[in-house]
Amino acid sequence: MDEQKREEEIKEQPVKPAGKFLRIKPFALIMLIFLTILLTAGLTILALTFGDKKVVEVKEPVERAEFTRLYDAFDELKDNYYVEIDEEAVISGAINGMFDALDDPYTDYMNTTEASHFNEGLSSSFQGIGAEIQERNGYIVVVSPIKNSPAEKAGLLPQDIILSVDGESIQGMTATEAVLLIRGEKGTPVTLTVQRGEAEPMEMTIVRDDIPIETVYGEIDDDKMAHIQITSFSEQTYDELVAILDELQAQGMEGIVLDVRQNPGGYLTAAIDIASLFLEEGQPIIQVQGRAGEPEVFKAEGGKKFTQPITVLIDEGSASASEILAAALHESGNAEVIGVNSFGKGTVQTVSYLKDGSNLKFTTGKWLTPKGNWINEKGVTPTIEVQYPSYASLSYVDPATELSSGMNNKMIEAAEGMLEALGYNPGEVDGKFDANTASAVKAFQKAQELERTGALVGDTTYALMDALRDKIKQEDPMVLKAKNVLLGTEEAQAE
Repeated sequence: MDEQKREEEIKEQPVKPAGKFLRIKPFALIMLIFLTILLTAGLTILALTFGDKKVVEVKEPVERAEFTRLYDAFDELKDNYYVEIDEEAVISGAINGMFDALDDPYTDYMNTTEASHFNEGLSSSFQGIGAEIQERNGYIVVVSPIKNSPAEKAGLLPQDIILSVDGESIQGMTATEAVLLIRGEKGTPVTLTVQRGEAEPMEMTIVRDDIPIETVYGEIDDDKMAHIQITSFSEQTYDELVAILDELQAQGMEGIVLDVRQNPGGYLTAAIDIASLFLEEGQPIIQVQGRAGEPEVFKAEGGKKFTQPITVLIDEGSASASEILAAALHESGNAEVIGVNSFGKGTVQTVSYLKDGSNLKFTTGKWLTPKGNWINEKGVTPTIEVQYPSYASLSYVDPATELSSGMNNKMIEAAEGMLEALGYNPGEVDGKFDANTASAVKAFQKAQELERTGALVGDTTYALMDALRDKIKQEDPMVLKAKNVLLGTEEAQAE
């Protein structure tokens, strides 16, 4: 009864009318929400940027004032030069100009083509004549020919100046630009006009070939003296050297002649790692001085060591990493350095690779010997000076040019010098192809089992230069001296 009464009371209460409400379409609602979010974000950014507690500083970009003249010059040429300019060539030229202004022969800008050739030279092989060159005072100078390369076989020597390539003057070119002309496909000839000392310029025609980058050669003699030649310092040189030393050590190696003659250098790290093989742990190898601060000293690390007595051979073609190694072994390891004054490159370079494939190669510091000496443009001075024999620097004789009786020129004088050095009597070495010269040529041709024509050309000329090269190798006065020093003979102590 009570429940029925409560239900009736509820039904009797008046019903209140509903309040007013806003009607909005769904699309309009979505747009309203979106605009609200945008407005909130904008107010937040303004507050953070310009408010009292701003966290972001917005600045308009400022043009670098030092480039104003460069931009003005470029725009003037682009707008008013009498023909349309090659923008890429002009920009590359501007970069080259910055590098040239540094007056540093080891600092260079390489466009994409030049950079490709440079990077190719760091690979396991390339095609060309096989010579390290450098720009000096506007001239292209040979630093060193690569061992067993066409350049070495043709007789190209350190300090030779290359005046032209296939008749095109290269004076004023960078080394990178000259390389583009000298390199080429295997089997193709290139003619170099070469200035050697005060002599008349001579032409060398060299046939390009594959130039493998094999960097270490070694042999051992009956006295158990090892002769190790390092031709450059590449990424694999350390491993090549250790492999050869292990092999010769198994054969009873008792002394080491480390030969870095005609070695133009390479990777700094390779020179440091190799020096560590022969120096006690902790001994200084090199100091590298950057733009600011104290020099960084690199020291010999522990690990594999070869403790046999060692001598080092250098010459005017020994540069950079070769000089680092020679100086380190002398100043920190008391090794005798034998030969003639080295090239004198005392700076360190790095290569920066740009996005378009071009390279920037520039000097980042200078290096000092363990005792703080800077050998730049002075070279490492040998502790025992031994000169090459005079016949080792005789001028090139072109096999394509026939030399015969009645002729008189500088090539004949060089050929007479070769014949005389090999024990054949050409008479007076005067550049005149007389009866004595012809007789000496015939005697040489007989010994070489060649047709006895009495004239120098082709196979006879090649055989003559090969025979002289073998003589230089077999009777190398620097190697003989170095071995005598290691053996402690009276001959070594007499000089």
